[in-house]
Amino acid sequence: MSTKIYHNPRCSKSRQTLQLLEENGVKPEIIEYLKTPPSRDELKSILEALNMSPRDLMRKGESEYKDNNLADESLSYDQLIDAMLEYPKLIERPIVVTSDNKFALGRPPESVLEII
Repeated sequence: MSTKIYHNPRCSKSRQTLQLLEENGVKPEIIEYLKTPPSRDELKSILEALNMSPRDLMRKGESEYKDNNLADESLSYDQLIDAMLEYPKLIERPIVVTSDNKFALGRPPESVLEII
């Protein structure tokens, strides 16, 4: 089984999740999503698999969230997706995906143990 982690090396939770995967014998493909953001289809698949709305997966404390008025409840699903694609920093991390289509958000990091 192969595994991917949408990772930000500057994030402590992301580093802890990666370490936990490696300690459990998983050598994931590391996708630094700030450099290589997911495509629109990948992001929609992630949201669907995690049973989350775009807003649920957004980092609301980021300046991009506030500066772009993303708290506006009238924004559509697609408008929020557009914002996440334009500002990948808004995407909560880390996200772990296995080749058998299991997904987990590494918050807390131990939550990924359920899918490996």
